[in-house]
Amino acid sequence: MQSSMLDTPLSISLIFESGLSRFPDSLVTEYRAGLPVVRRTFADVADEVRSLAAALAALGIGRDDMVATLCWNTTEHLAAYFAIPSMGAVLHTLNLRLHDDQLEYIVGHARDRVLITSADLLPRVEQLLGRMPTIEHLIVKGGGDIRVPESITVHDYDDLIAAHAAEFSWPEVEERSAAILCYTSGTTGNPKGVAYSHRSIYLHSLMLCTGSVMGFTEYDALLPIVPMFHANAWGWPHAGWLAGSTLIMNGRFLSAPDIATIIETLEPTVAAAVPTIWTSVADHAAANGVRLTSLRRGIVGGSTLTRALARKLWDQHGVRLIQGWGMTETSPLLTLSEPPRDRTDDALLDCVTQSGRLVPGVFARIMDDAGRELPHDGVSVGEIELRGPTIAGRYFRADDDSGTKFHDGWLRTGDAGVIDRHGWVDVRDRIKDGIKSGGEWISSVELESRLIDHPGVAEAAVIGIPDPRWEERPLAVVALRDGSEVSVPELRAHLDGQVAKWAVPDHWRFVGELPKTSVGKIDKKELRTRFG
Repeated sequence: MQSSMLDTPLSISLIFESGLSRFPDSLVTEYRAGLPVVRRTFADVADEVRSLAAALAALGIGRDDMVATLCWNTTEHLAAYFAIPSMGAVLHTLNLRLHDDQLEYIVGHARDRVLITSADLLPRVEQLLGRMPTIEHLIVKGGGDIRVPESITVHDYDDLIAAHAAEFSWPEVEERSAAILCYTSGTTGNPKGVAYSHRSIYLHSLMLCTGSVMGFTEYDALLPIVPMFHANAWGWPHAGWLAGSTLIMNGRFLSAPDIATIIETLEPTVAAAVPTIWTSVADHAAANGVRLTSLRRGIVGGSTLTRALARKLWDQHGVRLIQGWGMTETSPLLTLSEPPRDRTDDALLDCVTQSGRLVPGVFARIMDDAGRELPHDGVSVGEIELRGPTIAGRYFRADDDSGTKFHDGWLRTGDAGVIDRHGWVDVRDRIKDGIKSGGEWISSVELESRLIDHPGVAEAAVIGIPDPRWEERPLAVVALRDGSEVSVPELRAHLDGQVAKWAVPDHWRFVGELPKTSVGKIDKKELRTRFG
């Protein structure tokens, strides 16, 4: 029996028109250090969205064509978020922190025809364009001179917008067609593409807006410090527009003084960033008397939220941090560590520093090495596998996925962890990072979290190194805070009673700074090369 409901495709244009029709006066606010803040209404930005779509169509861009962006968190990037997918083309966000070789591979693999960027990134773009033969048009916000191959036409972004009336009509697109293309960071081999559908982005946006997840409303001002080129800024631009929230764009300004100024003066109610940014902002704010109290919640992702960081933001600034876990392959949000209603105050830190409860529509299972499903008892450790309407089922233009990342309708995360009967997930480690010592599993994540709790430790990473007796033993690589003098015996004593005695690292190295990947995570591959 068929239902009697209209069959309206779930699309990004539906997000755009819905947010615009309900909240035309909501604001997009762009911070520019040393310059006046620019505030524009959703209605103003919508005109730019339609003009951009009309301009791209005039350049010959149509259904399924790839349009790349190499941009910061800016209003023009937000316009591209809506204009490109809504016109039936595919938005491809380029991670500007990737190596040139990786960007060359990604653009060639995606077959991008247009690149949108800004004047401050032209030196980087100029050295890349000769390696990107598929690019036909370069659109630059802010002007500037650049040498390009003869095959590429350069356009000024503002001139293009001004030359095309904001009267573009959105075509109807199939909700399962590709809307946005993101690539993994490529820490093992070439980056892999994930093509999000209109449907998955629409559902992910609704999920973020639910009260049990982010609960975005028109009363919120959102500051997605996480870059828009990293898994769609965790889905915040689409969800915030749909909810009518003020969207705060921080551009290229990611320093602690800039972010602290944004929070104090523009008063976001929710912000999202990796732990290193939260740490630097907290320290700067405490040292300079900056108020962060507008935040009703801060979201941490990318790396584990430590007890020390959660405690610092709450004790010093009254800001409650919680943690999200996700992947490029999962739209990306999977869990959120909002404490359950029955937890006491003493247990709150234990909750927020775990991965969190599964968000609506995402299902998970735990599998052992033999491919057997383990119980959701909060104890049994295995690889976490996922399925649901916001989970990828294959990589873009890849034919080597079977049995490695996707199988039996499930995504293999490569993460080892536990799940309890309430859908609460605790990721214990990356399987490749877990340390097997004498048949026992040692969690590098737990050791790192406990080490960072020490007041003299700024950063810590733990890797396994070969051991003739135990197969592997942990090596701790530690970066101390400026001016701190901490010894190995002191750190071993700090871990005593917090982790099992046999899990305490045997080997230690002190460094000035830990290496990072293109998305700001600690680069354990580099640490293994250096110390393993």
